[in-house]
Amino acid sequence: MVENFDLGTIVEMKKQHPCGSKNFEVIRLGADIKIKCVGCGRIIMIPRSKFQKDAKKVIKE
Repeated sequence: MVENFDLGTIVEMKKQHPCGSKNFEVIRLGADIKIKCVGCGRIIMIPRSKFQKDAKKVIKE
């Protein structure tokens, strides 16, 4: 469970995106978190609780 994240943080998720990348950049914070796939640039919005459960580790802050 990852708790230390801010805008611009690169996070590795448990499941990979269909493009093959597991790394996502945090681009919006709030009740929902918007993340952008580092591989293809697709943007996904997920609830904060699901994000904290699915994030494995912080790659770059």
